[in-house]
Amino acid sequence: MIQQIIFILLLAATGYIAYKLYSQIYHNIMLGKPYEVTGSSSERWRNVVLIALGQKKMFKNLIPAVFHLFIYIAFLFTQIELIEIIIDGIFGVHRFFAPILGGFYTLIINAIEILSFLALSATFVFLYRRNLLKVPRLVKSELNGWPKLDANLILIGEFLLVTGIFTMNGADKVLQSIQPDHYTDTGFLAVSSWLGPALFGGMSPESLMFLERFGWWLHIFVVLGFILYLPISKHLHIFLAFPNVYFSRLESRGKMENMPEIMNEVKSMLGMEAETSASATEELPEFGAKDVFDLSWKNILNAYACTECGRCTAVCPANITGKKLSPRKIMMDIRDRAEEVSRNIQSGDMKFAKTQDNTSIKTLTKDNYDDGKSLFDYISREEIHACTTCNACVEACPVLIDPLEPILKLRRYEILSESAGPAEWVPMFTALENNGAVWQVTTERDAWINE
Repeated sequence: MIQQIIFILLLAATGYIAYKLYSQIYHNIMLGKPYEVTGSSSERWRNVVLIALGQKKMFKNLIPAVFHLFIYIAFLFTQIELIEIIIDGIFGVHRFFAPILGGFYTLIINAIEILSFLALSATFVFLYRRNLLKVPRLVKSELNGWPKLDANLILIGEFLLVTGIFTMNGADKVLQSIQPDHYTDTGFLAVSSWLGPALFGGMSPESLMFLERFGWWLHIFVVLGFILYLPISKHLHIFLAFPNVYFSRLESRGKMENMPEIMNEVKSMLGMEAETSASATEELPEFGAKDVFDLSWKNILNAYACTECGRCTAVCPANITGKKLSPRKIMMDIRDRAEEVSRNIQSGDMKFAKTQDNTSIKTLTKDNYDDGKSLFDYISREEIHACTTCNACVEACPVLIDPLEPILKLRRYEILSESAGPAEWVPMFTALENNGAVWQVTTERDAWINE
């Protein structure tokens, strides 16, 4: 009874803390501007099934994709055993589904054990690739510190999770032969039927019961810890990959977002009718993006859904040729900036309010926030200038993240709002604005018509 109470309290506390943490992630994402979702919902669901659930794009890189598949499928199947563990913990029963499902239960547990063994193998492979083999895309400078530790912690957690499963099942298998009245026969298990007797055979019933409970609690502690850990981990993509894929653009990846204000200005210059009419006294809009508030919430969702796998950076021609740009770092920087802004807003400290109307502001919100910093404090001008807009990073991402869109928005802000940019770009833009051509010619581009 005491174990049930402890379990229920632990479950309730985890649920409450998780709700607070994941709610904060949602608020961080919604710091961005509205994002219009258009196109066929059936096509969006098709993408979710094929790309997010089916891991379709992962298999462009076969070897890591296969090992990732082991962990992914094992994660899905172990949720069945997790449901049973939760039922057992709440109601104080043991292997609730075993007498109900019979032989099918044995089949399910066997599938979980085989997949768990494959996941364990994949865990060692990934630890080796990251820490000993040092695959180039996994040892870039942006992964130094916490990102590298984060990846290793999850792999260690996976090892502990599988250890808990085999300890629980192995000790339970031996107890089934000693106390069949109290421990339901699960049938032959692919791993535990030989591993249990090999490791725990000859132990006293008390020691076996301790090991079985140890494995059971280890499993649930790792799962609950994992739930609370995800909001600060790149592995949040386990959940966010699905909405990210669903809300991704359905248009061609080469299609760039239009700016209505610029389009209308060009139309008026060409004598065409503009789609909207702007008032002469209307304040000029701020083009592009300076901070997370100027990005769409979808851009910020992209950042939180990033797996930090580095496939985007590995195919980036700018990065390959030694330029400073790393599309993965761009997404990580956006997420870090959103986290910083959110923390400051949550603090309620009015020093982060806009100075011009500081006296009238009572509550700090995203609409009156100003800490004197922007995304340009995270992402250098050199990085955004290096982008060739080739879309290689967009094509490579296994969960349809678009690093190019925020890069373009940052460049638009620099060029159109700050009238700045690389020295070699400015003359071209000036000539284009004045003469309608990229060359600095002394006559109008259409002057030949008059001749």
